[in-house]
Formats: sequence, structure tokens, C-alpha cells
Amino acid sequence: MDIDKFREILLEGESSTVEYKRKFTTPVKIAKELSAFANTIGGYLIFGVDDDSTIYGVDSEKGEINSIEIACGFYISPPIVPEIFILDYQNKDIVIVKVRQSSSKPHKIVLNPDDKKPEYKTYIRVGEESIAASPEMTRVLATQNQDSEPVRLIIGEKERALFTYLEFHQHATVNDFAKLTNISRRRAERLMVRLVKAGVIQIHQNSDSDYFTLKGK
Repeated sequence: MDIDKFREILLEGESSTVEYKRKFTTPVKIAKELSAFANTIGGYLIFGVDDDSTIYGVDSEKGEINSIEIACGFYISPPIVPEIFILDYQNKDIVIVKVRQSSSKPHKIVLNPDDKKPEYKTYIRVGEESIAASPEMTRVLATQNQDSEPVRLIIGEKERALFTYLEFHQHATVNDFAKLTNISRRRAERLMVRLVKAGVIQIHQNSDSDYFTLKGK
């Protein structure tokens, strides 16, 4: 990465594709940010810059790179391989980590890799934050991989009821669909995920919940 590109990113500030870190924290927290980028549309994690874009630099770029590699290799499953750049800016070292959107979603962070039964959690980017993905969103992520099987979709009575509901109400949750069609929440979730994969509806998630809309609405 060159100076001009970095200045461009700096001017735009934090966003769904850019996150600043004044200093390295823990491998789990870094894994959270990097996996969220990989699960969404990719982005940049930049060390040595504060939230207000103030440049502080890093104390040891070699130490930062080692910590990043540990986070990517041991705290993210499946692992990711980012691009790492060291930039001299205002006589201070900045570490820039570029993560591309993955074709092996979902990437989950391993909260306790040393345990016999490690705990996993999936994150995505929503605005300027990395938030925990809902079970529905995690399943949708798995359908976005290039090697996932195509969906054979049959539009039945339940699907048509959902489309009518969405035309009138604009959005629906899994619970709305389950109540509307008198089916279990689990079955409603499976049907909605299939409709997302088929490109008929789309899923949205914020920090509170997720909901579905007709594609393009």
C-alpha cells in the first residue's frame, strides 16, 4: 500500500470496511475484527491510529505482525491469510492489515483454543462495528461460498404467504414467518435461508436482531 491510498482511507475514517486500533490488544479481539471483514465484504484493520484518526504509530511492527499471524492462524477457523503492510507515515510506523472477502465463510473465532471443547463465535461487519452474527446469518454466510450447492427452489403456499406479507409489511423476522404459516421456528429459519440463497429475499442484521426483505427492497 502506498501513502496516497493510506491518506484516502484516513480521510474516509472508520466504516464497514475500515477499523482503527491505536495499539494491539489480544489475539481474540483482533481475530474478531479480521474474521468479521472476511465474513462480510473485506476491509482494512489499521494499527497505530486512534478512533479520531490521530496518528500514534506502533512500538514494534515485528511484534504486531507476529501477533496478527497468531490471531489469524490459531484464533480463526478456518484460518485466514491477510496482506500485511508496514507504512512509514509522519515518521511513525503504521501496520495495515488487508482482508479480502472470503469464499470459505463463515470464519469463526476460537474463544478458547487450548480447551478440549473450544467455543466458537461468528462476527460480521455492520456499519463501523463488528457484531456477533445470528444463527440465521451464520447459515446464510455458508450458502455464499462458491462451492456451495445450488438451490432447487419450489414456491409453495408458505413461500407465497411470506411474499405477500413482505409486500405489505416490508420486512419479516423468522418468528413472523413461523407465526404466519403455523410452522416451527426451526423450519421457518431453514426456508428463509433457502430463499436467501436463491436470491429471492435478503437478510439484514443490526446490533439488535436480523430481519428479511424482498430482494431489492
